[in-house]
Amino acid sequence: MRWVVLAVAAMLPAVVVPAFAQDASRGEAVFKRCRACHAIGPAAKNKAGPALTGIVGKKAASVPGFNYSDAMKEAAGRGLTWTEVELAKFLEAPDVAIPNNVMAFPGIKNPADLKDLVAFLKLHK
Repeated sequence: MRWVVLAVAAMLPAVVVPAFAQDASRGEAVFKRCRACHAIGPAAKNKAGPALTGIVGKKAASVPGFNYSDAMKEAAGRGLTWTEVELAKFLEAPDVAIPNNVMAFPGIKNPADLKDLVAFLKLHK
């Protein structure tokens, strides 16, 4: 009986992990919430927010031609880089992650939506 329990426990991560895997196609649907202020892709231009092409791995406040808030510039000065983890923290609660930033967005509370959105952003290098 003990071996059966151990065997089932060993297989559990293989069953659970895919349910939480990143899905860039679903992330594209989540990104629709961002399109009013952000563009992404080869021809993307800054809008009310900076263009997000290549954002994953980029230093914060570094998109050319965009006028960032003082709070975002300070975060960049402290070395903030948009890793997957940092993007997820910011996108979940922008006002908590970087107080006094000017992004008027309440955040994405659904963890699966966050992961999918980051997967979508990663596609656009």
